[in-house]
Parts: sequence; structure tokens; C-alpha cells
Amino acid sequence: MPTCYRHPTRETGVSCSNCGRPICTECMTPTPVGMRCPECAKQRTRVHTVRSMAAGAAPRVTQAIIAICVLAFLAGGSFGVGGSSTSSWIDVHGALWAPAIEYGHEYWRLVTGGFLHSGLLHIGFNMLLLWFLGQEIEQRLGSARFALLYATALLGGSLGALLQTTTSPTVGASGAVFGLMGYLVVEMRRQGINPLQSQIGLLLVINVVLSLRPGTNVSFGGHLGGLLFGALAALALHQVGARGPRWLGPALCVGLCVVAVVASIAVAGQPGLSDGG
Repeated sequence: MPTCYRHPTRETGVSCSNCGRPICTECMTPTPVGMRCPECAKQRTRVHTVRSMAAGAAPRVTQAIIAICVLAFLAGGSFGVGGSSTSSWIDVHGALWAPAIEYGHEYWRLVTGGFLHSGLLHIGFNMLLLWFLGQEIEQRLGSARFALLYATALLGGSLGALLQTTTSPTVGASGAVFGLMGYLVVEMRRQGINPLQSQIGLLLVINVVLSLRPGTNVSFGGHLGGLLFGALAALALHQVGARGPRWLGPALCVGLCVVAVVASIAVAGQPGLSDGG
């Protein structure tokens, strides 16, 4: 009869499911994949379930969002390098614009504005960041939860953009992209990692500084709104969800989306907000 590798005087018929070393009852740690020894129990071994296998699949939602943004940009017909005025039919009827929401009840603009862009640099930079961040997060969360995270960040960005200005139309996926960065910052803090010592932290700081530069035609309100709602979505999906039933995290994200939409409609009716560009 084998003896426990940590207690040689104790015979046992159980072995660690990871390393195969014999372990006694005192050394056994139950896991979804069997009993583990104390050392292997501390390792964060990935359990291959249907959900985890789906999470490791191709980032379909990220790819779909990029495809929609590119197709909308091509349909708009404005191919300048820098920013251009929203003059095409798709821009006129899709940009985030408070008067159209308030008087025309065109609430879809809260979503469509996040899929439109005003120039090659604008869409190029946003799509590069979206691919870099999106594929990583989608493989962690799975497509369904990633789509919910993205929607929460996008609507939060729309709210932030309207808080900045109710007179100028706003376009761009940067609010949602900032939301993905907000999600990663919360995740790093949860894992004990200092975000400022990572590429994500440096990227976030650079973008926030650029957004707040005076005189730039940037929706810093959209960026900060997306960042905040992305961080709140991360807390909902992990911190809160871990303490309750599985549906609680996604339900809270849906609640955040509702709050963002209701608040955006209310803000759109406030013409006194200044034009922040």
C-alpha cells in the first residue's frame, strides 16, 4: 500500500489527480477534477467544461463588432485620414445627437453612434484597440457575457458623451473600448496586479491624458463614461456574481444598461449642457 508523500507513516489508496502523488485524508483537497495535494490545489488549473471550451473559442463577437464598424464606415463614404463632418445618410441618422433623441425619439442613436467613425485614423485606432482587448476578454468571459459587457460599456459611453455635450453629434467606439480597459483594470486589481505596472495601465493613462487635453475634438465624456460602466460591469460579473447565483452578475449588467439608457434620455432633454467638441 502506498504511503502519503507528506506523511510517510500513513497508508493511502488515493493519489493526487494532477501530479499522481499518494495523499492521505489530511492532505486531500476536493476539486472539480478530483482530489489534489496541497501544492497542486494552489495551482489555478483550468477545468475544461462546456462553458470554458466556449470561452476559448474564436472571438466571434469581437469580430462581428469590427465587421459592423468597418461596413458602416465604408457605407458612410468619408475616407479622410482625420476627422470629418457627419454628412452621409448613415452618419446623419445614426450619430449620437441629443436633439434627435429628445424631439425625434430616435433612441437607437444611443447604440448606433458607437459603431460609426469620422476618419481613417479614428476607426483604425479604435478597431486596433478593440481587437487587442476584445479577443482577450471574450476568451475569458465567453461570447455572451462579453457581448453584455460591451453593451454596458457602449451605453455608459453614450451617457458620458451626452453629459459632455447635447449640441454636437458624437460618433465612435472609443467609449466601449474604454469600458473594456475599465474591465481589465478591475480584473487586475482582483488578481493582485497593479494595473499601472502593465501595458493596459500605461495605455489607459495615455488615452485619458489625450482625452482631457484642452482644444481637442475628443469625447472625453464618452471615454470616462465607458470606463466607469466597464469597471462596474466587471464588479457585477465577478465580485458580486461570485457571492450570489450565476444569473446575478448578468442581471446587474442589464440593470446598468437600463440606468444608462434612462439617464441618457433624461440628459438629452437638457439643452443647457455646453459643447465639449
